[in-house]
Amino acid sequence: MRVDQSETPSGASQGGSGGVSIPQQVAFDRREMSVIMSLYGRMVAAGEWRDYGISCLRELAVFSVFRRTAEHPLYRIEKQPKLRLKQGQYSVIGMDGRIMKRGSDLRAVLRVLERKLIRAVD
Repeated sequence: MRVDQSETPSGASQGGSGGVSIPQQVAFDRREMSVIMSLYGRMVAAGEWRDYGISCLRELAVFSVFRRTAEHPLYRIEKQPKLRLKQGQYSVIGMDGRIMKRGSDLRAVLRVLERKLIRAVD
């Protein structure tokens, strides 16, 4: 069931124990950030990545990685909770906009980027 603010009765509370909670923005939780930052640290140590940016929007959260600060992101790691029951809420998107991997398990989705780390070290 989808609930918009316009569907909430005028007397209903927006939070608390009895009301419907509508998130104002999507964000990565502590566990997700730990997994992402672990990969980020390894890629920085390998010289592949240099900078990152985080965007928390209403529909999705985006972790963008850059080789240099003033360029387009190499990859975007996105979390879209609306797709949780369909293709999976996590995806890795390349510089060209193609979805490289999508799924429900963040670690499994990020493996597509870890393959690049193995090549960089060899």
